Amino acid sequence: MPVTQSDIDLAHALADAAGAVIRPYFRQPHGLELKEDRSPVTLADREAEAAMRRLIEAERSGDGIHGEEYGIKEGVTGRQWVLDPIDGTRSFTAGRAIFGTLIALVEDGWPVLGIIDQPVQRERWIGVSGRPTLFNGVPIRTRSCAALEGATVATTSPHLFAEGDVPHFLALVAAASGGAPRQGPIYGGDCYNYGLLASGHLDIVAESGLQLYDFAALVPVVEGAGGRMCDWDGDPLTASSIGHVLAIGDPARTDDVLEAIRAVPHSH
Repeated sequence: MPVTQSDIDLAHALADAAGAVIRPYFRQPHGLELKEDRSPVTLADREAEAAMRRLIEAERSGDGIHGEEYGIKEGVTGRQWVLDPIDGTRSFTAGRAIFGTLIALVEDGWPVLGIIDQPVQRERWIGVSGRPTLFNGVPIRTRSCAALEGATVATTSPHLFAEGDVPHFLALVAAASGGAPRQGPIYGGDCYNYGLLASGHLDIVAESGLQLYDFAALVPVVEGAGGRMCDWDGDPLTASSIGHVLAIGDPARTDDVLEAIRAVPHSH
């Protein structure tokens, strides 16, 4: 079923609820712990997701929920709300306001609505299938990029990649920089990079090892702004994607990006 205004209103309400939880913890004691996979989690992550789940249960009890902190609740409608309360917990705990809350509505495996919300700076991108992406209520567009050389590439950190994926990323960076080290990539940013790309400030974001809750919300935001999101083989991102993610502001550069990534033998 198509995305309704009621869906959009609920997504905004979820972002508002998460932001109300997160803001008081920013640059304050936040109860940092390490999960089993050694990734960080705070009270803000857990309480923000709990607040969003309560709202979904109250408003859409038949829908599924897939959250980073509290796992999967199966639904009966073919729709699933995918939640990452703080994408970029390392940035959050370092006092850097470049983390974000990610909220997606996924229908039959396809992301159809996405929000990137930066609650401290009160910046919100919302993308809905078939509609222009809005940034704080105003339509935005990605920028054109005449050639891969000279494009601005961003990633959170290649240290988060599977080892075999790093050479592919470095090949992309080399193609974009034209061999000029000063034109290297922008590091850090997590989901915030995708909002910046949608707003026309970056050209390419490349990441590896992402989970559904890391990328589902990004797809409608980037594509509704005129960009392209795909995996490292050029295929669309769905609930069954394995976490190789590309965001390309100018879709005309897609083949160039994929060719650069394939310049070394593929790791999977």
